[in-house]
Amino acid sequence: MPEIESFDIAPSAVAVAGTVKLRAKLPMPPDDLERGGFCFRFIDPNGETINYEREHKATVVGTWTADKRKGSRLTIEHGEFRAQLIRTSDNSLARDVLETITIVWTPALKVRVDPATVVEGDPATAEAEVDMPAEDFKNFDIDIAWFLDTKPPIASDNPIEFPIDTTGLQPGSHTVTAKMVGKDGQVIKGKGDTEVTAQNSMTITPRALSRTDTLKVALQRSSSSRTKDQVLWSLIRDRTTALSFTGGGYKTFIDKVLCDPRSVQNPLVRRRLVEPVKNLGINAYGRAGYDLLKTATEIFLLLNCGVALDRTFEGTGFDPDSEAGRLGERISVTELRNRLTRYFQSGRFPYLDRVIDAAFPEGTTDVDSIFCPDALTSRASAPCLLELIWSYWHEEGMLVQTMNAISRRFQNVRGPGDRDPLAHLEIDPLRPLNNLLWGYIQDEQNLLTVKRRAYEYDHHYGLATYGKAVPPLRPADSRSKFLEGFHNLLHVTSVFYKEDNDTTVIADGFPLLNALREVHLLLAQGAHNQFGDLPWTARAEMLMQQWMLSQPQMREFLQSRPMVPYKEPWMGQVDTMKSLQGWSDIAVTHFRDLGAYGEQILLSVRYGDWIDINDEDSAKNWARYWRPEIQSYVHAYRTVTGIDLTNPDTVDYTMPAVHLQKRLAMQRAR
Repeated sequence: MPEIESFDIAPSAVAVAGTVKLRAKLPMPPDDLERGGFCFRFIDPNGETINYEREHKATVVGTWTADKRKGSRLTIEHGEFRAQLIRTSDNSLARDVLETITIVWTPALKVRVDPATVVEGDPATAEAEVDMPAEDFKNFDIDIAWFLDTKPPIASDNPIEFPIDTTGLQPGSHTVTAKMVGKDGQVIKGKGDTEVTAQNSMTITPRALSRTDTLKVALQRSSSSRTKDQVLWSLIRDRTTALSFTGGGYKTFIDKVLCDPRSVQNPLVRRRLVEPVKNLGINAYGRAGYDLLKTATEIFLLLNCGVALDRTFEGTGFDPDSEAGRLGERISVTELRNRLTRYFQSGRFPYLDRVIDAAFPEGTTDVDSIFCPDALTSRASAPCLLELIWSYWHEEGMLVQTMNAISRRFQNVRGPGDRDPLAHLEIDPLRPLNNLLWGYIQDEQNLLTVKRRAYEYDHHYGLATYGKAVPPLRPADSRSKFLEGFHNLLHVTSVFYKEDNDTTVIADGFPLLNALREVHLLLAQGAHNQFGDLPWTARAEMLMQQWMLSQPQMREFLQSRPMVPYKEPWMGQVDTMKSLQGWSDIAVTHFRDLGAYGEQILLSVRYGDWIDINDEDSAKNWARYWRPEIQSYVHAYRTVTGIDLTNPDTVDYTMPAVHLQKRLAMQRAR
């Protein structure tokens, strides 16, 4: 005998001319029921059949309207609905399921507030005027939800009366709203989904002060006016977010285009990758897989690295909620695009305009071919928002060294020292990655060397790297004052934060502005030679290393700790390798934070036109906008090096690599 598996009605209460939906789940589709000798029907409170439609397989739905002409003369009553299975052979009842709802036939509702005008702190009462006795609310499972202004519903023991606590209410007009609700908490609705609701207003007047009253006084932080360069910072966050490994960035892009490039909307991706992915099945040996990963990585950087300063800017990494908290106002992508247009009047960064006008007063900069004289092309109109400091901190976090150790083990090469910690690890879990690792190793002659990167770290920032793989360097041009200037900027910013938090002080922004100018000049001095190309190449290589390390086969090979909450999936493998090799035991999470936040901070300093700015509000806005990144960078630096850059007594300018060497020596001495 078939059963009705479920029968429910929503909502639980309805007003006159309101509608309810009936839903029943049958043991089989209605057509199959009929072939088995049964039919189904809904019955309304008047005993009439309700038409139904098939919603999904064996689920049917019907709609019923509370028509007053078919109802009783009562103010409120229960309405009984039935879901029935009927034998078609003799029209007898096989199954009968009953459900009940509440029908309010006279839903007139009014609200009266007594008194209408009340002194703040004095009691007041709102009363609902309805055409039914109070006991009917309990008998028929309905209630009245009370609202004061736009606050959430306020509970009341008596549905008819609502005592109002006026303590702390602001002087002025306030709205009291009553809504009739069913037992499911839904507001009862009538014709056209009109809610059964009513409201009235009350006026709060301020209480006169007396000798015993306590007057609350609050000081507010000093504010600064909006400056036009704030849009640059929103743009930097948008691009660096788009370039991130997780959060819809690189890993999502690579996983998607390598799996199903035809689903990608961008025509550049489809044109470059659809055919290689299709042919990979017949070229599953050699470098084909790695070459495809490398091409996809370069396309990813092409799509997300440059800045589109025209009206094609989409803001893929733009978060309106986050920006609203930083800017003090909520802006849309359209408004951001309009502000970008106003800020970049010539189509270039104001800082780059200043440099180009001085270097090429009569020359051409924007041409179609890179082989033309004086050609700067997209490097001027759409610069790539990358900073090499990202690669520096990831290298100090042992990302590259981890990949090198795995590459040696893959080639059956013993690591340095008498005993290789990876020798006892079985490399069979890496079998699915054979094609990628083979290509990575075969491409070694095209990869940047540690020495090449070390020279550029020194040229950009005066930062040194120490280790067995780094030979003594003889740089021709070093930024020896950068670390001093950058750490001084972070220190001055921390002083500003303390003053800015003190509501009795108006923080001075000029020391901050001078520190920004100093770092801006130092960064500009290092923007030569390999400025755009080496950071691009280093980022592409390290992104590929992160992606390969994030694969589950790598986790299985190194047996990484699964319970550590890493921000990105490649980090666990690096920390495990550091533990196996006896390298620094500082979590790679902090090195990742130094790279990510340091990049954003330096991009905002490098591309801001700080030389032409003489308004302290710009410096104040910069410090307030980038406060999360600056505070996170300072914390990560203390964790990694043991040096607190907010120390009021002194500012440390010692090379980070020196501190790392000292901490490693202390770690091994324990």
